[in-house]
Amino acid sequence: MLKLARAVTSLNAVIGRVASWLIVPMFVLLLADVVMRYVVGRAAIWTAEFAQLIFGVYAVIAGGYLLVERAHVNVDIIYGRFNRVKKAIVDLATSFLFYIFMGVLVYQGIDMAWESVAQRETSSSIWDPYIWPVKMVIPVAGILLLLQGIVRTVSDIRTVNGAENDPATFGKQASDEPTH
Repeated sequence: MLKLARAVTSLNAVIGRVASWLIVPMFVLLLADVVMRYVVGRAAIWTAEFAQLIFGVYAVIAGGYLLVERAHVNVDIIYGRFNRVKKAIVDLATSFLFYIFMGVLVYQGIDMAWESVAQRETSSSIWDPYIWPVKMVIPVAGILLLLQGIVRTVSDIRTVNGAENDPATFGKQASDEPTH
């Protein structure tokens, strides 16, 4: 069980670090678009759209990594004052919302990706690139986030039961310190 949790956490951490480098081609593409528009006087038809497609992948694939790093947005007005055990209890009590959301995301994402691949969907713009590869990333990212959510749930159960959780296995742990 711990080996599987460590594998999921490691996979999401690696994917997150690799995905962070997608900022570079997005920056270069948007810079090229600005240079073409203001220096050459004519924008390239593909640079901005290609940057959007890369951003779409970047935005969804990093979800599991954000969960590893506890980087998702929290409403810390009350939660931030709790110790780590109380935070784990709240996380467990609200985890059903996560699982409902993830179930819908994965189910709908698979359906949408399957349909997009079957139609070899394109963007219908002037450049008209294939967008089905980007849509295929959605269910993959959803599954990675779901797996990391399961790891986080196990970590929360272990925290409530007084066990220590290795961050390499379960991701960054909640602190007893107030977050604000």
